[in-house]
Amino acid sequence: METPGPGVETDPVWLRLVEQLQWYSARSAAAQRMYKLVKLGQIVVGAAVPVAALAAPAVLTAIIAASIVVAEGAQQLYQWQSNWLRYRLTAEALKREKHLYLTHSGPYRSGNRRTLLAERVEAIVAAENTDWAAEFEQPEE
Repeated sequence: METPGPGVETDPVWLRLVEQLQWYSARSAAAQRMYKLVKLGQIVVGAAVPVAALAAPAVLTAIIAASIVVAEGAQQLYQWQSNWLRYRLTAEALKREKHLYLTHSGPYRSGNRRTLLAERVEAIVAAENTDWAAEFEQPEE
């Protein structure tokens, strides 16, 4: 991993960037795996319904079909697809800041680069947290 210079191991600004980048990347990958696993399961089980309708008792066919509804309910509850995409976008934004900082590019060409990095990392994380919380707000009636 590239580092911004000596003493970075204890620099709270750099450690915060690295920690958040790792967290969002890992959570994005986990959400992607769950989303794809559930969707693949729905496809496979959905394909089994007509086969079961021909060869199995009606109760078994109903149970198989109901499992598709349960899987979709879990997807809606846990929002794996939404989390995967949102966390990936956040991780990519953090990667961009890291790259710009390391290459002294963009807003990091001059000035207090370290303070600017801290502010921009926190702005990215705060925006994602706000978006996440907004998903759970109930619309006013």
